[in-house]
Amino acid sequence: MDIQKLIRDNIKALKPYSSARDEFKDFTSEMVFLDANENPFENGVNRYPDPQQTTVKEALSKLKEVPVSQILLGNGSDEVLDLIFRAFCEPKQDNIITLPPTYGMYKVLANINNVGEREVLLTDKFQPNVKEILKISDKHSKILFLCSPNNPTGNSFSNESVEILLNSFNGLVVIDEAYIDFSSEKSWLQRLKEFPNLVVTQTLSKAYGMAGIRLGICYASEEIIAILNKIKPPYNVNELTQQRALKRILTKNKVQKEVNKILEQREKLIGKLKSISFIEEIYLTDANFILIKVDDATKRYHQLIEKGIVIRNRTNQPLCENTLRLTVGTTNENIKLITALNDL
Repeated sequence: MDIQKLIRDNIKALKPYSSARDEFKDFTSEMVFLDANENPFENGVNRYPDPQQTTVKEALSKLKEVPVSQILLGNGSDEVLDLIFRAFCEPKQDNIITLPPTYGMYKVLANINNVGEREVLLTDKFQPNVKEILKISDKHSKILFLCSPNNPTGNSFSNESVEILLNSFNGLVVIDEAYIDFSSEKSWLQRLKEFPNLVVTQTLSKAYGMAGIRLGICYASEEIIAILNKIKPPYNVNELTQQRALKRILTKNKVQKEVNKILEQREKLIGKLKSISFIEEIYLTDANFILIKVDDATKRYHQLIEKGIVIRNRTNQPLCENTLRLTVGTTNENIKLITALNDL
């Protein structure tokens, strides 16, 4: 696949902004910095941050075994996704394909960027309908979004279906792996070299417990990453975020222990949910949440609110009538949830 044919013409011709810190990249030497019109009085954040977040990328590169040149960081995954739209989708002309029920920001970003959205519902097993996806796509279909493990259903897409789409879809295939750390399935990062149109996004918001610092990660070919770097804001990831992210990434064992605890609690929670009379189905999950089908989702949602427990009512999503999404909490939080459900 020729990625250059997918890029918008104005992006190809764009000359990116060059910041002071792009021109002088040595952040370790003892220098007198009089190049960026900064306040000279040191307070820890008076200097502009590294626009390429080099130390964070190097840590991620070692952790994920992906070259630094194939990593882009953004102000949350939403910025990363927005950059992909802006680089590859021509407004009023191109379209993307989404697979409801799925993460709602794909649709929102399509509307913001004035890009068409074509929807192909998942099957009743919450798997991609490969035949319909390929049937509905055309020469203007630039991006296919696959959220796996999927939100709100929690399941992973079959490797066979994803591989067919990677080989057959004539655009970018963006696999959103926000919940991959909770899954027994392998990340598609391991197969980046095989598919030039593969883009994988991850986040520090879930397993790493850093939703508050807003750091999204994009892994793709050097060619795609170079294009995204061309259009990203010069200082899109602030210094405090970079510092906190690096510190957390370097505590791999601690993060894994927390993930293991969440997985243990997930299984215990599923076991307890089976005894609740008004729960009609508990869907398989590879994420840190559980989707359940109940008798009346809206009623049960408001009843739990009254008991001080906030969950997500997904009943208005396609294929999700009368479903509730429950995030796996701490041991005490999960006990409170089960107690409240039993009371109902």
